[in-house]
This record gives sequence, structure tokens and C-alpha cells, in this order.
Amino acid sequence: MTQDAIAPFKLYSTDDAPDASKKFLKQAQAAFGLVPNVEAVMAQSPALLATYMTGWDQFGECSLTDAEMQIVYQTANFENNCSYCMPWHTILSENAGLSEVDVNALRNGASLSDSKHEALRVFAKALVLTNGNIAPAALQSFFESGYTEQNALEVILGLSIKVMSNFTNAIAQTPLDDAALHKKWAKPSLREQA
Repeated sequence: MTQDAIAPFKLYSTDDAPDASKKFLKQAQAAFGLVPNVEAVMAQSPALLATYMTGWDQFGECSLTDAEMQIVYQTANFENNCSYCMPWHTILSENAGLSEVDVNALRNGASLSDSKHEALRVFAKALVLTNGNIAPAALQSFFESGYTEQNALEVILGLSIKVMSNFTNAIAQTPLDDAALHKKWAKPSLREQA
């Protein structure tokens, strides 16, 4: 018995999106120079798009550095196998000043060169893999590496944003934008199947 293919989700533009989504698509256009396909898909649900973009902006105002925010995002992208988000956040990680070694480590789910950054990656990964039910020792280790309770809560915000985009891309099979094709990615364990 074979499954029927599901038609791709519609990619909306600032012209044909629901009215409540248009202002957010225009904001994305202004920020990125294009409407990324993930936002174009999300536009069908103005509530999702608004929550995603507002959360993105709020995470950008948190106490984590730009590099640390990308570590949180890329850890979620890796664990959730998001072949759409990983290329975009590779570019953003490079722009945030992460080394080529660390950018590649994030793309491969490997350890980072900086011990504090590695503690952040391990903490974010543990949250994803346990649905937030981490062992007390894992939280203590995060604090001992120099992070705070505020940082822990901000990691949850970053991961929540990624759940919205990673899950959207998984069900919609969002096509990668041309601007990120040069950073195309497949999870290492799945590369042989690609």
C-alpha cells in the first residue's frame, strides 16, 4: 500500500497573504531582503506568523550574545532535523562571529571549541531530547559554566521559536530559498539516504 503525496503548502507573498499576515511579511522582507519561504508558509496562519516573528524579535533582545543565540537555534535545527533552517542559521552563525570550526560542529551535532559555548549546546540539546525534563545535574552543570537562571529561560524561548519553524518546515516540506542553497544541509545520519 502506498501513500499519496501531499501537495506542497502554499507560499504566500505580500500580495496574496491574509491581511493579518501582510505586515509581518513586509517586516521579513525588510529584515532579510526577501520573504523567506518559512514565513511565506506560516502566513496562512496569521497567529503562527505573528507569534514566530514576535518571539524572534524578543529572543534577539535577550541577554545571550548573537553567537549564543545561534548555538541555541542550530542545536534545535540539528536535533529536529530541519534541512530548511540549518542553512539559513549557518549564514547567521557566520555573521554572528562563530568560527568556521564551530559553525561546522553545529552542522554536525559535534562539540564546540569553547567550553562555555559547549555547555550551552549540551543544555539546549538536553532540553530538546527530554522535552524539558532534564536531570537536575544537567541544569547545575549549565549554571556552573557561567550561565544564569535568566539564560536558562531564554534558551527555552529560543527553542520554542525553533519548534515553530522546525515543525512548520517538517510538515510543509518548505523549499530552501535560493539565497541559502550554497549552505544546503542534510543530517549526517541521513546523508547516505539523500
